[in-house]
Amino acid sequence: MIAVDTNLLVYAHRRDSAFHKRAAELLQDLAEGDRSWAIPWPCIHEFLAIASHPRIFSPPTPPERAVGQVDAWMESPTLSLLGEGPGYWRRFRATLESGAIAGPRVHDARVAALCADAGATELWTTDRDFSRYPIRVRNPLLDG
Repeated sequence: MIAVDTNLLVYAHRRDSAFHKRAAELLQDLAEGDRSWAIPWPCIHEFLAIASHPRIFSPPTPPERAVGQVDAWMESPTLSLLGEGPGYWRRFRATLESGAIAGPRVHDARVAALCADAGATELWTTDRDFSRYPIRVRNPLLDG
């Protein structure tokens, strides 16, 4: 299962992103394909916060449009949404302790632990900080 990080969600949604076309193609392929894919819940929350933030985008995405985008992704029959389950705390704690994670890196550790706990085989992201976690990380924007 492929998990998708916030940055790719934002790039796919925002037409003003330099990476929009490629990111939109990648997400469309996942959403319409046969492969299992996932979005961690924290990435959904972060997408909504970033896309609608007026200090990040001018103009920002209206909240109802950002929510509509999430609704559209959720229509994919192969999508799973990753949230905390029974084994999550143990994996999250181990992730925090293994990398001396603190401060802003806690969010990424949460995403990595959710992916690992759900059995994701790789995380698609442009964020190199994820390389410190025990999940295969791939930047699919570099492939094409």
